[in-house]
Amino acid sequence: MSENLARQFLLREDVVFLNHGSFGACPRPVFASYQQWQLELEGQPVEFLGRKLTEHMRTAREAMAADLGASPEDVVGLTNATLGLNIVAQSLDLKPGDQILTTDHEYSALEKTWAYVARRTGAEIVVVKVPMPLLTEAQFTDAIIAGMTERTRVLFLSHITSPTALLFPIERSIVEARRRGIWSVIDGAHTPGHIKLDLEALGADFYSGNCHKWMMAPKGSAFLHARREVQPLLNPLVISHGWTAQSKEPGARGAFGNSPFIDEIEVQGTRDPSAWLTVPAALAFRRDNDWDAVAAHCHALAQDTARRLGELTGLSPLSAPEFCAPQMVAMPVPECDVDQLKIDLIDKYNIEIPVFKWQDTCIVRLSVQGYNSKPQMDLLIEALTQLLALKPGTVRQAS
Repeated sequence: MSENLARQFLLREDVVFLNHGSFGACPRPVFASYQQWQLELEGQPVEFLGRKLTEHMRTAREAMAADLGASPEDVVGLTNATLGLNIVAQSLDLKPGDQILTTDHEYSALEKTWAYVARRTGAEIVVVKVPMPLLTEAQFTDAIIAGMTERTRVLFLSHITSPTALLFPIERSIVEARRRGIWSVIDGAHTPGHIKLDLEALGADFYSGNCHKWMMAPKGSAFLHARREVQPLLNPLVISHGWTAQSKEPGARGAFGNSPFIDEIEVQGTRDPSAWLTVPAALAFRRDNDWDAVAAHCHALAQDTARRLGELTGLSPLSAPEFCAPQMVAMPVPECDVDQLKIDLIDKYNIEIPVFKWQDTCIVRLSVQGYNSKPQMDLLIEALTQLLALKPGTVRQAS
């Protein structure tokens, strides 16, 4: 399976690419669609951007919404999830003393976003330490709810965490936040194409995700979903042609005939929308290649590799299997110079994989996508065994 699929990707053959989670990798047919959109744009820029773009964006939005379990009226196309979450964070009316509740597993760029918002508004960031290892849903939810107070205004959670590759069971926390009048803001950077989403059923106030990672669209494709009731709270980071002074009135339409939520955020003047317009091609590629079966194979390979490494290190996993991201796993390794280990993996074995320290744990974060293979997992185990001087069932502290 992996050899045939590998031929459909543009990745260099001399690199063992085990880092799909960072920026994804775009299949050849999807990239060809991307280039075709760019050629059409350059062939008649005024027609494309001035007369056809609204309809092109609507078509892509409808395909995306169907895959997300959402209404097309509640989704906007963006360049990345960080932008979507910045729009939300910088729009919410926070005041001194308000609390932003989050966890100790969040992505660093968003930690900085909320730190910026807190500095500007006087709000306070409250960080919940998620009990580890994560073994039950109640263990997670009880910790989140225990962190809520009368001053909590925002609940910010990752759906799949970046540093620890955990699939957080966020559903009950969102329900409780709604009951208490707390805005729920979800970082879904790793979720589209990775797990099945039903955003309307999930019920988060705001949810932003990337399409360039596990959905395998080109870089520059993402979305922001907002419940209809909270859309008037949002302001675009850049005021452009889509903005209208009447946008907050009930039933108002935007400058380009969509809802103000869509027109104000999507219409940003001269930018290349080709990556977003390619999302339907990425969805088609997944259907044509039975990606549910591919993903199941990748999940099994990721878990087996983590098990094998755990047997060598003697270190426990960060969670029970059901709370591990399906195709991504953060594997603890003995104490070491993580920067040097990363360099050695690429220089000596041509393995591209994240290696870092999260809190007091050294982690090698493995992503497994359809182009990866069992021999590549074997090479990773061999490389880590040599570089960390591992022996079966023992842990040696690397110098």
